[in-house]
Amino acid sequence: MNRFFITVGYSGLAPVAPGTVGSLVALVAGVLLLLFAGTQTLFLATILATVAGIKMIDLYEAQSGTHDDKSIVIDELAGMWLALGIAPGVKISTESLLDLSSGHAIMILCAFGFFRLFDITKPSYIGRIDRNVKGGMGVMGDDLLAGVAAGICAAMLWQIWLWIAQGWGL
Repeated sequence: MNRFFITVGYSGLAPVAPGTVGSLVALVAGVLLLLFAGTQTLFLATILATVAGIKMIDLYEAQSGTHDDKSIVIDELAGMWLALGIAPGVKISTESLLDLSSGHAIMILCAFGFFRLFDITKPSYIGRIDRNVKGGMGVMGDDLLAGVAAGICAAMLWQIWLWIAQGWGL
């Protein structure tokens, strides 16, 4: 059960780009949570996944003797969900998600893109957490900060989109 959880349904066992595959699985699950349960539930689920993830990663690292194994993608799930929770700013509905002119689908993809960018490149404090903090806190911490940064960047793009749309009468 621990391995299933920390690999997010074994998506972290993908032979190529397990972090991206895990992030895609998290994106789909996060959008479904937003559609059917709302932002508050997504944030609560993120907290639960984070706390459980830290504990399970600590157990896994103690048993395996490895730190931040590539197959561990529960950190991508928590970071992606945090980015999604920050980015929307409005209640997403099935109609708005499917209507590309509303910008919601584009914003969600931006949150995903920014999250992967920050998770892979690890700029500033994201990289510092990755290098200096050990155990489950280190594994989860850099992705949580990447999620916050991604959500803020996607929200800023959303505001720019609205500003442009209003100025052009779209």
